[in-house]
Amino acid sequence: MIRARALTSQRLGAAATRELAASASLPHALRSLAGSPYREAAADASLADAQRGVAAALLWNLRVLAGWLPPAGAPLLRPLAAGFEIANVEALLKSFSGSSPPPRAYRLGALGTAWRRLERADSPGAVRRMLAASPWGDPGAETAWGVSVGMRMAAAARTAEVGPARTWAEGRAALLTAREMFVHGHVLPTPVRRRAADVLGDRALRATGLRDFRDRLPAGARWAVEGVADPADLWRAEARWWAVLGRDAEDMLRGSAYGPATLVGAVAALSVDAWRVRAALELAARGGGPLEVFDDLVG
Repeated sequence: MIRARALTSQRLGAAATRELAASASLPHALRSLAGSPYREAAADASLADAQRGVAAALLWNLRVLAGWLPPAGAPLLRPLAAGFEIANVEALLKSFSGSSPPPRAYRLGALGTAWRRLERADSPGAVRRMLAASPWGDPGAETAWGVSVGMRMAAAARTAEVGPARTWAEGRAALLTAREMFVHGHVLPTPVRRRAADVLGDRALRATGLRDFRDRLPAGARWAVEGVADPADLWRAEARWWAVLGRDAEDMLRGSAYGPATLVGAVAALSVDAWRVRAALELAARGGGPLEVFDDLVG
């Protein structure tokens, strides 16, 4: 766990990230990353490529962390790194339409759950069948949306089983459900609804509006949507989720005990830093702006 704490030095940090966000242009911002942990984000990259480079740097650190653990430790990290496998599957499904070649898949190593099989899928139906036969479970649909929401809810449910991350996972499941139901007006596929009910309780899934949904949530998940009355403001709740994740991660890393909480805290701290850097690059691409808005949403 000493190594886990040491790995968190591979962060840009809040002050430098604010400076990055204030850059007058994306090329200027990328040049300032040259000597940072995210130096592999090319100076002439597009915004999408640069943000992908930042994510790849995070994944590399998580793979290093997994490599330090005994064989039984990797399963603890897989749910926390599930977003990379989801991104791979989303890109694979997009490639089936023929609209554009998929980006090179993230290399997951020991952090992969079913990607070694999924990458050989040749149709949306095959993707769904392979997911159903894996720990991901059946997403309940083979459309790009159905697979994406199914995998994201499955990731939240799996992460909820990682003790120190349970509250974050419950909050993430609440935000995902609220956005799908009350922003997009979607009816969740049956398997997704079942997983959501496992995490949030069935009462919340029967809510008729966002306020009703919030009031029906268990305490461990309600915090994520507290104070949000209008679905249009859910973006603020999502930014606050990241801010709370960062605050909790720092508390875990400051603790004196060694154990899963230190490991989970390190993963969260690295993930928050990468998220903030990606957000800062987007602000720089728009001409620069303050990043403090995300800090202001913790309360």
